[in-house]
Amino acid sequence: MLFATWVTALNILVFAALVAAVIYLFVLIVRALKKYIGSKEMREEKQAVKRTLGETLKAHRTRCQMTQEFEAEALGVSRQTVSKWENGSADPSTTNLLALAKLYGVEAEDLLRGIDRSEE
Repeated sequence: MLFATWVTALNILVFAALVAAVIYLFVLIVRALKKYIGSKEMREEKQAVKRTLGETLKAHRTRCQMTQEFEAEALGVSRQTVSKWENGSADPSTTNLLALAKLYGVEAEDLLRGIDRSEE
């Protein structure tokens, strides 16, 4: 009889420990979800800052009110090459990148700042 009492007490203790562990895990999950949901604005802000080189080049070209044809003539390349730079299927060489920066009136570093390099 004494043995059965000890086994019952041990079972109740193990069950209580399991319930406490499940409740603790639930609380941790809720906290993590709240933190993740609260960081949504930060994630959107980081995504807005990250752009491809092509998007940056196109933004500068449109800011300067240039066409792809004009830009291509100024750099001595074809319009298709400029289009490939902007859609991301090709990247300009270092010489062309420096010429683009000079054409746009910005530093070459400014063209490369904020570029999403995870695609490379």
